[in-house]
Amino acid sequence: MTPSRRLISSLRGLVQPTGDGALTEALPIIDDAFAVRVLDLAIRIGETMLVAGAPASEVTLTVVRVAGAYGLRPVNVDVTYNAITVAHHRSDADRPLTLLRVVRGAVPDHTKLQRIQALVADIAAGASLDDAVARARVIRRMPFRYGPLVIVAAQALLAVGVAVMFGGNWLVLLLSFVAAALAAVTQFALAKASVPYFFSQIAGAFVLTLFAAAAPLLAATGWDAAASVRPSVIVAAGIVLMLAGLTVVGAAQDAIDGFALTAVGRILELTTNTLGVVVGILAGLEVARVFGLGMDPPSDALPLGPVAAQFAGAALIALAVAVFNGAGLRIVVVSIVLSLIGWLGYLGVVAAGFDPAAGAAVGAFAASLVGILLAFRLHVPSVAITTAAILPMVPGAAVFRGLLTVVEAGDDTSLLLAGAATLAGAGTIGAALAVGASLGIYLGQPVRASLDSVLRSRARLRG
Repeated sequence: MTPSRRLISSLRGLVQPTGDGALTEALPIIDDAFAVRVLDLAIRIGETMLVAGAPASEVTLTVVRVAGAYGLRPVNVDVTYNAITVAHHRSDADRPLTLLRVVRGAVPDHTKLQRIQALVADIAAGASLDDAVARARVIRRMPFRYGPLVIVAAQALLAVGVAVMFGGNWLVLLLSFVAAALAAVTQFALAKASVPYFFSQIAGAFVLTLFAAAAPLLAATGWDAAASVRPSVIVAAGIVLMLAGLTVVGAAQDAIDGFALTAVGRILELTTNTLGVVVGILAGLEVARVFGLGMDPPSDALPLGPVAAQFAGAALIALAVAVFNGAGLRIVVVSIVLSLIGWLGYLGVVAAGFDPAAGAAVGAFAASLVGILLAFRLHVPSVAITTAAILPMVPGAAVFRGLLTVVEAGDDTSLLLAGAATLAGAGTIGAALAVGASLGIYLGQPVRASLDSVLRSRARLRG
């Protein structure tokens, strides 16, 4: 090429792009009105997630992700137990834009969580702001998937699942169902009357304990099944039911993530509501003793039933928890699978000679690790499906045995110490469940991110 032609080609390149360079990205025009709309959308999505039980770290990342999708950077997010604050400050602005939302109560709703996460994925993929705002409004106003009768039936089915794990006969299963249903109806009625949940826990545990204490009276009927009724199984099933809605994993995860205020709030709520169950059981045992229906504390831990019954009970518990948390069919199926994985890990560790607390930690770890790998495909926070997986390992029987031993100890110091030791062991298992589930979530996050990156790369190549 001659020098004159090379000069003409260079001048033409200044005017006409060669097509080899990247296209200029169209940046949105961000004024205060647009920024406020984006922040309002992000904070309302975060509020919905926090109410539904998502950990503070998930809420924070989601709020930042939604705001960033519409060009708002940087965004500072502060999540506490009952409030979310979002602030955006441009360098050329005189004052920052700050929004605050107060979070009132926690009502687990896995269907709503699933749809919120799907919306966030669509926002990241380029959904318009108007469309996202409209869809978020529809999701927030969604009614709960199931009616009160279905919820009460699911709660009673959870108690049946616990009784199945302990190898109860048909009468024990029926009594567990009725006792749990009575406790659930009592709590539902008190909730309608706006009674604080602490007193609702007391009332539910009281009704449950009195019903279980009266169950041995059926032996007078002469039924063979009534002769082997164990009230401890009925109460243990009810304890697992009333502890099912507590955010053990969420509280532990917030504490590890450094969200101190949120973690302290959830731990305090967890402690208070657990104390309500304890007070209700103690009151029920005392009233039963006055009426001559006292129960002798068992000297040994309640034995589990056959292995097949244990897995069947774990599946029933996961099914029930998923249903009364408002989950759809996909989450129900995944919850059942994870519960079987968790219980398999628990049995394997205990069979190897380790302590039940170690088995609970390993089982919760295995279930949460697999759960977080599936969670991003379901567009739902992992805590929503790992909760059902760890509930079969909640030490309801140990809690009741320890409380019963303490009540019946009287002046016997040895019995009092034995009851305290049993309660301490139950607390250790609860802590092991929280730690194991949190560890599985943290180790699964980078694996999930790697899998997500691989899938997106393959999708781009196919595109």
